[in-house]
Amino acid sequence: MKVLLVEDEAPKRNHICRFLQALPSPPDISFARSVNSTLDELESNLPDVMILDMSLPTSDIDESDDGGRPQGFGGLEVLRYMVLSELICPVVVLTGYDAFKRKGETIDLARIREELLSEFNDFLIAVLYFSSAYEDWREQLSKLLLPYNK
Repeated sequence: MKVLLVEDEAPKRNHICRFLQALPSPPDISFARSVNSTLDELESNLPDVMILDMSLPTSDIDESDDGGRPQGFGGLEVLRYMVLSELICPVVVLTGYDAFKRKGETIDLARIREELLSEFNDFLIAVLYFSSAYEDWREQLSKLLLPYNK
C-alpha cells in the first residue's frame, strides 16, 4: 500500500509515520508538507491512500521560503483540487484541531467533519482528531486502512 502523508509539523509527521511503520503490513510512505507539494505529489504519484492535515502552508517551509500564507483550511484546498483535476484516491483527514476559525466564527470538528464528508463523500473516508496523548486516532486509522492494504 502506498500512503501519502501530508503534514507540515515534523513532530506530528514523525508520530504518524512511526505508527504506520509499526502496522502488521507497513505501507510505502511518501511525504508532502504543504498545499503545493501535495498537489505536485498527487500529479506525479497518486497514492492508494492519503492522510491529510487540514492546516497547511501554501508551500514548503525551509531556510529560503517562509511557506507563504498559512492556510487553516489548506487541506480543503487540496480536496477541491483533487475533484477539479480528477485525481481521486481515498483520503483520511487527520487534524490536531478540535475547532477552526472561519469568517469570524468558531466551527467545531464535528461540523467540519459533517461538511467535508458531505462535499467529498466519493473519496473522503474519515475526519479524525489527532492527539499524541490518546489512542483513538490510531485505532480508527488502523481499521480504515485495512481495506486498502493489498
